[in-house]
Amino acid sequence: MKVGLIDDEIIVMEPGDRYKALTQYMRWDKRTKSLRARATLERLNGLAGIFTLPRTLSALRERLQRKQAMIEKLRADENPRPLMDFPIKPGIKLFTHQIRAVNMCLTEFGQDEHKGFGLLFEMGLGKSLTAVTIMGCLHEMRRIKRVLVVAPTSVVAVWPKELQAFASFPWRAKALVGDKKHRLEALYELEEWQHSGIDVAVVNYETVHRDWMLDALLEYNPDLIIADESQRIKTNGAKQSKAMHKLGDRAKYKLILSGTPVQNNAVDLYSQYRFLNSAVFGTNFYSFKNRYCIMGGFQRHQIVGYQNEDELIKKVHSIALRVTKAEALDLPPQTFETRWIVFSPKERKIYDQLRRDGIAELENAAAITATTVLTKLLRLQQFTGGFLPDESGRAMPQNTAKLDALADILEDYVVEASRKLVIFARFTAEIEAIEAMLRKKKIAFGAIHGDIPIAERGDIVKDFQENPDTLVFIAQLQCAGLGITLTAASMAVYYSLNFNYADYAQSLARIHRIGQKDNCHYINLVAENSVDMRVMEALEAKGDIAKKLVDDWRKYFE
Repeated sequence: MKVGLIDDEIIVMEPGDRYKALTQYMRWDKRTKSLRARATLERLNGLAGIFTLPRTLSALRERLQRKQAMIEKLRADENPRPLMDFPIKPGIKLFTHQIRAVNMCLTEFGQDEHKGFGLLFEMGLGKSLTAVTIMGCLHEMRRIKRVLVVAPTSVVAVWPKELQAFASFPWRAKALVGDKKHRLEALYELEEWQHSGIDVAVVNYETVHRDWMLDALLEYNPDLIIADESQRIKTNGAKQSKAMHKLGDRAKYKLILSGTPVQNNAVDLYSQYRFLNSAVFGTNFYSFKNRYCIMGGFQRHQIVGYQNEDELIKKVHSIALRVTKAEALDLPPQTFETRWIVFSPKERKIYDQLRRDGIAELENAAAITATTVLTKLLRLQQFTGGFLPDESGRAMPQNTAKLDALADILEDYVVEASRKLVIFARFTAEIEAIEAMLRKKKIAFGAIHGDIPIAERGDIVKDFQENPDTLVFIAQLQCAGLGITLTAASMAVYYSLNFNYADYAQSLARIHRIGQKDNCHYINLVAENSVDMRVMEALEAKGDIAKKLVDDWRKYFE
């Protein structure tokens, strides 16, 4: 029997009477007439029980044992210290679980290539900051030059903002949005102009499998690929999953970011780990099912149970860190996230015209008061929410930018994780659009707005608090004030806001109050370069908004 190691792959030729035993760990390759398999610690341990490992394999086994022991030591460390100076901006503080994750990831990558790591953090625990830190560390170590981030559509525009907020290392990012021409041009710009930092391309899952995009991304040849909300590639046979597998096979390093890696059953993990590191579960989906699933039902096509569960769990966690809010003990009671919304060129043109019209009308006004400024800003706020009134006052749809972003949040948090969510919105037309989407998705919800009689509101709140099937609560800002308790949810989305700080403060307290057992996370949907940004700035300042609207009214139209 001849045994060798080439490019991290174990090769056994002329296995003789050991063939059957070896096939537990290796696959026969007809072309080369040999047994082959990626070198993993588990596999080497198994092979060591069949034959005496040659010196090269024995040395590799010892090295992998040391690395695995170090990773488990880092996992258990209650007070981890950074393994190196993290290249993030001054004032940015990583929590304990984030430091632990970065240390474990860098150790897993070691001096090897074609490795991956999973950041399996619940929503609100800082997956993006952790990923940016890992990205920067790999750059400082001269391991990576090009990065690809694949994310849900509504998150694509967020990544350049996250880099701007956190990264102290040099970087350049392009969000690949728009039509085919604009997406490819943005990618080619990254490739064309050389610089000393990292190039980061960000694209959505729905585009990555297109032939023209996949070919361009393969040519881009990223060193690190980040799959944000990686449950989007849980279906092994889906086109976007296959595209990610193909890209992942060529990349040096890979990260998956997900709070809900498993939705329906354990097979959800296979495709994500096939991308992350194919050595963990192999490249054959049916072998995975045969190993871990018990099949039954019609023609044995239905999963009716699981087997070898301890082995499955051990493998999943071998290259990942799972963190829940309950485990993140140093997390503050409230955390905030901005989900940036980007208009299409056509939508941006309409918004800019509305803005210019508002400025012109105020410049020609006899007197400027807070009321007149708010009236002009109202149209801009209505547009960012997706509607404008026609001449009769009826709300007419203009765009679905925020609705699409909310759909992504619902998919990841409510549908996938079965968690409760509160949505705050200002305008009736927005609430009606959200309700229609929830009905279409068959998500049970409750709502309080101006048309709901006060006498009925208590029962609606009680249903949300006590009924496990009611997953979403929609609250109009002006109607969800004092006395309403929504602690069944620990996350809220602000679809739209007004300039009233009292309304905002009261809404924050709907989920963050006595009876809340979890840390609260808030997501603000903010249209980029719009009045939404000015509203957030005004609310954060907590000052005399009426005076500012009069004295600095032009600022709010910038």
